[in-house]
Amino acid sequence: MKRREFITLLGGAAAWPLAARAQQAKLPTIGFLGAPEASTLNKEVTAFAQRLHELGWIAGRTVAIEYRWAEGRNDRYADIAAEFVRLNVDVIVTGGAAVSAAKRATSVIPIVFAVASDPVAAGLVASLARPGGNITGLSAQAPDLAGKRVELLREVLPGLHQLAIMTEDYPAAVAEATEVEVAARTLSLDATRLAIKRVDDIAPAMAALKGHADAIYVCAGPFVLSNTMRISTLALGARLATIYPSRPYLASGGLLSYGPSYPDLFPRAAEIVDKILRGAKPGEIPVEQPTKFDLVVNLITAQALDITLPPTLLARADEVIE
Repeated sequence: MKRREFITLLGGAAAWPLAARAQQAKLPTIGFLGAPEASTLNKEVTAFAQRLHELGWIAGRTVAIEYRWAEGRNDRYADIAAEFVRLNVDVIVTGGAAVSAAKRATSVIPIVFAVASDPVAAGLVASLARPGGNITGLSAQAPDLAGKRVELLREVLPGLHQLAIMTEDYPAAVAEATEVEVAARTLSLDATRLAIKRVDDIAPAMAALKGHADAIYVCAGPFVLSNTMRISTLALGARLATIYPSRPYLASGGLLSYGPSYPDLFPRAAEIVDKILRGAKPGEIPVEQPTKFDLVVNLITAQALDITLPPTLLARADEVIE
């Protein structure tokens, strides 16, 4: 073999392991866009990562996960989604109002929503059975549960007559508020809708309720999720019972929550991500619906409001905060 040919062959052989290492260095990447603060979904994110690990996706070894948190600021969604597009992530995982921002940012990168109130009505997917496009995930069925939550409030407060409905400027929350009004009329309740857009709107809205409401139904939304402590504190000061859409909203107070189990939804979102990373098309993966619902009761808040909770309700509760 001639010396030049030998050097060329040796150089090519030396390059093989380098190329292999370079290829290994580019791990499949998941962009996780959280709407609230990181601490709000701590258990859910842990459950998501744990399920990925069980499916063979080990952070830092077989997959990379880029976490970003909008901290309740809707204006951050578009920026974070655009960043994920620049990073060329393999799949974006998010939920709520952030899904629309991710959809506007890309029609190519797969998007998995761990939580979406009504993905068909919101225009995220064509149908639950065949989503089409680059988006799929799990529906939270928020509007469908409105009637159940109103019934729970009535069970806790038999003398309930005036119900306030707190909603933000978010399509799913507005749709849920409409369902709450329908449920309230069915039970012969007077319903008042409170629209909040900024933090400064919360205190005046609460003050206006004094003497005009017995309880508050708080609709699901990213802004509300990031301000539950303020809402619950002011509601407690106004001697008003509150019901929230799910356990994460109850983390900072409130009386009741009833809705899909988030620790159950996020691992299922991980299973959808697993399918996509292994080659499945998101548009062909049916949108799943919740199968586990949690009723959470806060005894501390009940005692502060001098409310005696029915023993039958406590027996049905999935969690009692004491």
